[in-house]
Amino acid sequence: MPGPSPGLRRALLGLWAALGLGILGISEPFWADLQPRVALVERGGSLWLNCSTNCPRPERGGLETSLRRNGTQRGLRWLARQLVDIREPETQPVCFFRCARRTLQARGLIRTFRELVLKALQLLEPRFWSLAERPDRVELVPLPPWQPVGENFTLSCRVPGAGPRASLTLTLLRDSQELIRRSFVGEPPRARGAMLTATVLARREDHRVNFSCLAELDLRPHGLGLFANSSAPRQLRTFAMPPLSPSLAAPRFLEVGSERPVTCTLDGLFPAPEAGVYLSLGDQRLHPNVTVDGDSLVATATATASAEQEGTKPLLCIVTLGGESRETQENLTVYSFPAPLLTLSEPEAPEGKMVTVSCWAGARALVTLEGIPAAVPGQPAELQLNVTKDDDKRGFFCDAALDVDGEILRKNQSSELHVLYAPRLDDLDCPRSWTWPEGPEQTLRCEARGNPEPSVHCARPDGGAVLALGLLGPVTRALAGTYRCTAVNGQGQAVKDVTLTVEYAPALDSVGCPEHITWLEGTEASLSCVAHGVPPPSVSCVRSGKEEVMEGPLHVAREHAGTYRCEAINARGSAAKNVAVTVEYGPSFEELGCPSNWTWVEGSGKLFSCEVDGKPEPRVQCVGSEGSSEGIVLPLVSSDSGPRNSMAPAPPQMDESSCPSHQTWLEGAEATALACSARGRPSPQVRCSREGAARLERLQVSREDAGTYRCVATNAHGTDSRTVTVGVEYRPVVAELAASPPSVRPGGNFTLTCRAEAWPPAQISWRAPPGALNLGLSSNNSTLSVAGAMGSHGGEYECAATNAHGRHSRRITVRVAGPWLWVAVGGAAGGAALLAAGAGLAFYVQSTACKKGEYNVQEAESSGEAVCLNGAGGTPGAEGGAETPGAAESPADGEVFAIQLTSS
Repeated sequence: MPGPSPGLRRALLGLWAALGLGILGISEPFWADLQPRVALVERGGSLWLNCSTNCPRPERGGLETSLRRNGTQRGLRWLARQLVDIREPETQPVCFFRCARRTLQARGLIRTFRELVLKALQLLEPRFWSLAERPDRVELVPLPPWQPVGENFTLSCRVPGAGPRASLTLTLLRDSQELIRRSFVGEPPRARGAMLTATVLARREDHRVNFSCLAELDLRPHGLGLFANSSAPRQLRTFAMPPLSPSLAAPRFLEVGSERPVTCTLDGLFPAPEAGVYLSLGDQRLHPNVTVDGDSLVATATATASAEQEGTKPLLCIVTLGGESRETQENLTVYSFPAPLLTLSEPEAPEGKMVTVSCWAGARALVTLEGIPAAVPGQPAELQLNVTKDDDKRGFFCDAALDVDGEILRKNQSSELHVLYAPRLDDLDCPRSWTWPEGPEQTLRCEARGNPEPSVHCARPDGGAVLALGLLGPVTRALAGTYRCTAVNGQGQAVKDVTLTVEYAPALDSVGCPEHITWLEGTEASLSCVAHGVPPPSVSCVRSGKEEVMEGPLHVAREHAGTYRCEAINARGSAAKNVAVTVEYGPSFEELGCPSNWTWVEGSGKLFSCEVDGKPEPRVQCVGSEGSSEGIVLPLVSSDSGPRNSMAPAPPQMDESSCPSHQTWLEGAEATALACSARGRPSPQVRCSREGAARLERLQVSREDAGTYRCVATNAHGTDSRTVTVGVEYRPVVAELAASPPSVRPGGNFTLTCRAEAWPPAQISWRAPPGALNLGLSSNNSTLSVAGAMGSHGGEYECAATNAHGRHSRRITVRVAGPWLWVAVGGAAGGAALLAAGAGLAFYVQSTACKKGEYNVQEAESSGEAVCLNGAGGTPGAEGGAETPGAAESPADGEVFAIQLTSS
């Protein structure tokens, strides 16, 4: 049969050359690949396409085509898809992957041909086409289920019937990576089918990687195309199993009813997440929580022991991976060991009672009570004792020991005995004598031992003041004295007398050491100043300008007049005061000052002159007697007496006696001039003016009149001057009385503040509602505080300010809001203590001692006092009223509520 014409041959060669063209891409670090790139398929036939990439972790990928799909297989970096019923003359499938924000593409070409064209081609090459068969079946031999890492495995690819074999090429692929390629060039023309086998070393990175086989029948040298087909991919699973057994961490012993963690660990596993773990305790399977960190696996479960498992049980851990397993077994002993039972026949017993203490801890345990073991295991240990107060709060200890597989396990129990006994007041907890300095806040403590805990109440034996035990408060001299402390509980009571001494610095007041003293010439007198203070101060007086101390009685003479400096000293401080001594003496005439014979010339107009010496200054009057004009009063030159034995002119002279340097006025009194005069001849004229600002003329003395004045005495022979300090004293006024907060709940705190204006400084005193106990006062009594308010603290409080010129008071109401029933049902011991304190306080304030003022301290420069709190002063219900100095005070309602404690 003749061959084809040269023109037809060139046309067919051009057609197959066109069919053999591939779509080329630019080389990139990461690429996408489509196999086969060019395929010639009979119309209506099917084809497998393999789409792959070398991107390590592609974000997404796919195969775009308009052809029908029958099946898809997928891996991390590959995609295989079967296209069926291919009828389009030409299609271009696109393989794509998204990698590192870029899209990788590979484009292919599929063309179809009709059976008539194929027959035409067979006519052109009858001998060749009688032997040709496409690689429609490409088979990859199945891989082992698991392949150990580091060991070889075999890849086998078989393409039955494809040929001729000389045009066939087989390639084994790991994903898209070519492992081995083999062509069968030189094989006989009639040889069909082929097989390719390779040995591959399993690696960790091969785990879950797809392996496949590509068969290519290249008929292009014969003027036909390239026919390619791929096997279905097969996935390989690799693993690594260490030769060591798992490590099992578990307790040796497990008590019935308890739970303990059990941990099984194995390192060197790959892939560790795919390993299986089996944990069991005896017949009980445990359910572990498995965590993986790299190649390490940790399985943790909770083992719970029951009474049925008592004894030695196997604890088993098995780890499986890739058909291999590793296991570890340990023994765990389940035991029962109840806690010791420690009992007291009477946990709370009165003193002198017999008490039995017993301890037991199960049938196999040996118990020891207070160091004394029981006779044999399983027997109780007992102890009997006749309890005393020293056994109160005594602890008893029981130890139980159990032998478990040669190891001694221990449990213990303790209990405390309470012994009821009467109160005891010892010197350590409640000293017999206290000595404190006045002023700093202290906490008064007198504690008693006893069970139940005693309540302690300290009050004066006469039912007077009550000590606020356990509260921080100022120490005032009014607290000094002897108190009877009584401790009470349900078992009895104890009584003890304690003495409180308050030490304070000396004070020189106007009563014990007046500012002005007058003596009479020729009499006996002594300059003695009495000072208040604890310990008793020593007092010494020295005349100004001299060092001689005035001691003992004196025979008063005129030279004893003058200013003395008196100083009181004790361990707490000192006080000083100036005392002015005036010596008075009777009038005396001397011939020089008042001649016994006068001779005048009638009509000369002279006046009589008769001077006399005396103190206070005498008044001189000359009256005619027998032999003269009887009854006629002679006109004198001056009624002021000049210097003794001196009729000569003299300059002015002022001293402390004639012009005191310190003078006091009372606000509201009739305005008067300074008491300042001078001696001299002729009689000096004295003028006083205020320094800095002129004194306004007023009808009554005002506080603005206080200040420094300069008095100047002048006559024809000279001048003399003195500086005089004027102080204005005034009655007290309570300027402010406030509560913070104005309303308080039971158990809360509140404070009352009282501020007074007065000179000399006022002494502050308070009147509280009946039954209001445990009141705290500041050092100057200006603040009254209550901690832990009760219903009895609600009501009207009165603050009174008192000095030598009067008294003024104001009142304020405090409300303690809240459920009074809660207050009323307070502890019995606390209620008893409050009732006792209230009764003692009421008894004291109605006592003769308070009425007589036995606890009052006379007014001192420091304005400290201890006064009875009462309702004196003002009309009941009034806001406040001033009282005249020295007016007797009595309660407005006839009842004294409390004792006011003040400090100097």
